[in-house]
Amino acid sequence: MTQPRVAILMGSDSDWPSLEPAAKMLKDFGVSAEVRVLSAHRSPAQLRQYVERAARQGVAVFIAAAGGAAHLAGAVAAHTIRPVIGVPVSIPPLDGLDSLLSTVQMPRGVPVATVAIGNSANAAILAVQILAVHDGALRTRLAAYKRALTKQCLQADRALQKRMRA
Repeated sequence: MTQPRVAILMGSDSDWPSLEPAAKMLKDFGVSAEVRVLSAHRSPAQLRQYVERAARQGVAVFIAAAGGAAHLAGAVAAHTIRPVIGVPVSIPPLDGLDSLLSTVQMPRGVPVATVAIGNSANAAILAVQILAVHDGALRTRLAAYKRALTKQCLQADRALQKRMRA
């Protein structure tokens, strides 16, 4: 198996539906990823050990998702100098607002890039962008992806304009 370039971590296996789009997006870009359930609160020692080992073994970016108190991304960032991308997970009763604030409000010196609530696909794209800085082939795939987004947008615009004229 190829050494993973991205680690996808979740605080609970119930977070998997929120993270599955990230795993799919990374696979679509040909980026190897490892997915783990490790909790900032329930398995803090194992989390620290994993993060330190993964960084030594070549993981370049961590994506961490959690709901509620959502300390996972911050706990990961505390144990690595690699980029960490937080994905707040929507859970009742605050529908992810608590998770968003917990993930984004990191102290100075311990940054966590944070995407929208439940938007792990954007976390994966951000991870790809980070990796693409030093990977020409990945840069090419990313540019093609962005061109496809533009094409979809312009097609939708043309279709709307046609409906408006009818």
